[in-house]
Amino acid sequence: MTTSVLIVGSGPTGLTLALDLARRGVSVRVVDKSPEFPRSSRAKGPNQRSLEVLEDLGVVRAVLDGGRAPVPMRKYRDGLPVADADPWAGRRPTPDVPYDRGWLLAQWKLEEILRDRLAAHGVRVELGMEIVSYEQSTAAVLARTAGGQAIEARYLVGCDGGRSRVRKLMGATFEGDTREEQVMVTGDVALTGADGLSRDHWHQWFDEDGAVMLCPIPGTAAHWWFQAGPERAADGTPVPPSRDGFQRLLDRHARLPGVTLTEAALLSTYRVNVRMADRFRAGRVLLAGDAAHVHPIAGGLGMNTGIQDAHNLGWKLAAVATGRADEALLDTYEEERLPVAARTLDLTSRGLDVVLAAIKRPGGGLDVGITDAMSGLGIGYRWSSLAPPTTVDTPLRPGDRAPDAPCADARTGAPVRLFEVFAGPHVTLLAFGARAARALPRRSDRLHAYALDAGPRSDLADTADHARTAYGITGDALVLVRPDNHVALIADPSQAHAVRDCLHTLGEPSGAPS
Repeated sequence: MTTSVLIVGSGPTGLTLALDLARRGVSVRVVDKSPEFPRSSRAKGPNQRSLEVLEDLGVVRAVLDGGRAPVPMRKYRDGLPVADADPWAGRRPTPDVPYDRGWLLAQWKLEEILRDRLAAHGVRVELGMEIVSYEQSTAAVLARTAGGQAIEARYLVGCDGGRSRVRKLMGATFEGDTREEQVMVTGDVALTGADGLSRDHWHQWFDEDGAVMLCPIPGTAAHWWFQAGPERAADGTPVPPSRDGFQRLLDRHARLPGVTLTEAALLSTYRVNVRMADRFRAGRVLLAGDAAHVHPIAGGLGMNTGIQDAHNLGWKLAAVATGRADEALLDTYEEERLPVAARTLDLTSRGLDVVLAAIKRPGGGLDVGITDAMSGLGIGYRWSSLAPPTTVDTPLRPGDRAPDAPCADARTGAPVRLFEVFAGPHVTLLAFGARAARALPRRSDRLHAYALDAGPRSDLADTADHARTAYGITGDALVLVRPDNHVALIADPSQAHAVRDCLHTLGEPSGAPS
């Protein structure tokens, strides 16, 4: 039996994509070569834009409940505390940005939340399934596993990490460099005798000859993320990570008598890689997440960029796989996300250089790498072929992130946020003003239309002008929001035909004025 989409890899990128497709009624299979689900903490959690994506997918409450707000950073020199820093101090949610900071959450916990939601759609990850080859025709992709099983799908998406087998089979290059001199050992550790070590801080010991960092893993009583510069052999080569080695590094830099590492799991050596595939699509095969790009860890954008890749790709792949949109829509995935990946490589490379310079000074730490640019909120696609020019005078442009805004149900007065209106597998059309309301097409399951401040025709009341302020609308206007919550079109009500044309391009019903 042919499935619509075969996803290789069950990390956050693959699971986000699978969930987005499944909620759109697209048949999907997710396979992973691992024999069991990893308990890796690796990425430290979603950033602000990823939290918005997770809200759209209906899992943000579980994410917030399962993690915690990011903790202040306590920095040490020669074993003594020298400075505290809270990069998030003073930040508050605003009407258009509901998440003022990222969230600390172990990667395994996020994956568990996504798998649970995916299972509610009847889709479960198939473990121990390694894809070793594929061939594609004009109608399908035939993939084969190491065990000889054949899986036919209309599309295949490689979300299988930096060493992606799918990328290699696709023939894409992975251009960039590996900074062999920039090495870190990492793992998840448990400590005893650490009662005096606050779990409300991310502890960072930076010395001239090395460093150790401990960040508390949410939902645990004694487990920490451990990161350190590696021990070195006599010839200068990094020593592989081990529990004993972690203990020696902790003793050397933290100087905490009686603190013992009782567990050290998921040990790995991390080398800074700055690489990107030269293309994200070859026919019916696509790449997302680390399979398409890997970045320095500064700012924690690796996992987040993958989640946002999947959110961009999911609705497009669904529209094409179900025959509602032309294949050309899939070309806009690479058109939009490849420049974002390139920018992220540059951003994180510069961020890492800033951090490495800062930690040479007493009191310097990772906080210098936490900037607004790392939030993901500024990412847009103004250059995209899906972003037509607008004649409406507003600073917001097609391709930009669609802002949130608190409104009210015009009939009941109940509070309603625009993000609640956007959430789900549909496009949203906002009509500001009575003239725009008259141009609204009929609603459907895939097209949700709302009139704001349109007199008796109103669906939403913008009582404090938060929506008009966020969207820069002063008169009457139609604003079409894509399924991934980016602006598709801003038009004068007289240009209702442009809305219909745009909906057709997006693979959505255009309807007629209601």
